[in-house]
Amino acid sequence: MRNHTFTNGELYHIFNRGVDKRNIFLEKADFDRFLLSMEKFNCIDPIGSLYAISFTNAKPQLSNQVAKLRLVNIICYCLNPNHYHFVLEQLVDGGISIYMQRLSTGFAQYFNKKYKRSGALCEGKFKSTPIISNVQLLHVSAYVNLNDRVHNLGHDVSRSSWNEYLGRTQKELCEKDIILKQFNNIEEYKNLAESSLVDIRDRKLLLE
Repeated sequence: MRNHTFTNGELYHIFNRGVDKRNIFLEKADFDRFLLSMEKFNCIDPIGSLYAISFTNAKPQLSNQVAKLRLVNIICYCLNPNHYHFVLEQLVDGGISIYMQRLSTGFAQYFNKKYKRSGALCEGKFKSTPIISNVQLLHVSAYVNLNDRVHNLGHDVSRSSWNEYLGRTQKELCEKDIILKQFNNIEEYKNLAESSLVDIRDRKLLLE
């Protein structure tokens, strides 16, 4: 049980992993489906189920249109084969809980049907940690944006918002200004994040 509540305007590090540490993204189409869900489920008004189009031949496409009435702001994210990380800002009462419930339920339906399995896909309710300072925010943003590199994974088996932060993609899922406005240019943030990665890896090795 969580020892905190979600407050509008506050930031949280959200994470979870596959049950028994199993992989929850097995191929590119699974990442694409989850990324589409991240965009389409982020609205206050209920939307039609993505489940009905999950098994069509049409490839899901992310749009650059941002919903006017969102549940959360996505600050950054990383999807690894067996777990995921987000930094989210809650915008409306219950926003994070509603958003994560939509994501987890919708993706589990898709995954179980596609791979002919049943039961829970992730380890219970998602985990969350409040971000209570700007120093913590910058550190966590680096940890999330570069989480595939924390685990020595290649981009071919992970997806993150790192390229979005560096301006290397036209996809716009994240509200980056809260981070990037603190730097004179993108290169400054890149240097800080990659420096943080060295410290993160060193601490990880000490715990192994």
